[in-house]
Amino acid sequence: MKKICVYIGSRANYSSCKPIMRAIQRHPNLQLQVTLAGAAILNRYGNIEQQVIDDGFEIDAKFHMVIEGENPTTMAKSTGLGIIEMTMVLNNLLPDLVIVVGDRFDIMAPAVAASYMNIPLAHTMGGEVSGTIDESIRHAVTKLAHVHFPANEDARQRIIKLGEEPDMVFNVGCPRMDVVKEIIEDHRNGDRIDQGNFVAKYKGLGPGFDIEREPFILAMLHPVTTEYGTNRNNVETLLHALSQTGMPVIMLWPNADAGTDEISKGIRTYREQNDASWLNLFINLPIDHYIKLMDLCACAVGNSSSALREGAFIGVPAVNIGTRQNGRMHGDNIIFVDTDTDAILQTIKQQVAHGKYPQSDIYGTGDAGTKLADILAEIGTISAQKRICY
Repeated sequence: MKKICVYIGSRANYSSCKPIMRAIQRHPNLQLQVTLAGAAILNRYGNIEQQVIDDGFEIDAKFHMVIEGENPTTMAKSTGLGIIEMTMVLNNLLPDLVIVVGDRFDIMAPAVAASYMNIPLAHTMGGEVSGTIDESIRHAVTKLAHVHFPANEDARQRIIKLGEEPDMVFNVGCPRMDVVKEIIEDHRNGDRIDQGNFVAKYKGLGPGFDIEREPFILAMLHPVTTEYGTNRNNVETLLHALSQTGMPVIMLWPNADAGTDEISKGIRTYREQNDASWLNLFINLPIDHYIKLMDLCACAVGNSSSALREGAFIGVPAVNIGTRQNGRMHGDNIIFVDTDTDAILQTIKQQVAHGKYPQSDIYGTGDAGTKLADILAEIGTISAQKRICY
């Protein structure tokens, strides 16, 4: 039986890992190992340890690696610490293969550790294009990985052009769509959000509102690491635009990348100096609630890839701000704008007036986890030695 170690480093990372973990757990020829680290076990980023356990998974290992400071220096140091810690985890668990998902800075740690220890590495969501440091991390992990599970054909072809063996590149779709499909079907069949004291229940800040009856905006702005020093201005620009929409806003706290402190300070200062009665802030929300909110909202605003992935599948009108998702494949539901208050405000109004878009399956149809697990079970011995295939 093959032992498959799945690394989880953040709340968003888990939403993509969960379908993979579930499929591996159910497969008769695979054994799941779960490693939890980074922002995933920090309260200030929405510790998901209990959520993982409640979802029926056993955590085999966990470790701290995020050095406080949220700047380029601490991000690099955190990665180095993560390599040291992940090396010990792999030495104890002895997996047959390690899986990393996406392009967050922390996945370099398990990718490097596994590669140096001659443990085959699988990578999902490689081959895509975007802005910030994610672009470099994504392609670096692709060159370390032995098995690739891109989310669309465009990404698959790009991975092959990077010199990877075509027979080891499998277009299975985005695993996150597996969860999204289930949640949306349940939501539209009557499984609604329990609104009873919604803000307090999920440890939010704000007055709350009737999410079923009032049109609202779902916002999330993450740091752009390659534009460190500008992130506070970016979030202040966004907040000024949101304040003029006349709609309540649910906003999630930024991720742990370099620059998150800039955004956090910008949000806190804005709340202190302005009327923010329209703003409801959350560190973290369960994935099922987040997806239901995306289905309910009048518009999704910010720079998270969720508006491009989940948003396309749901058909939510979305406004992407700045450069963080530049070049990433997207559906018709997205309009890209510069970080400018008037441009953001007018585009939000345009998207709200448009309403829902048709569902798009550019990131898969909701069966990626099963496909991925079957491939891992069937694939033969994977040589640790890689060769470029030009």
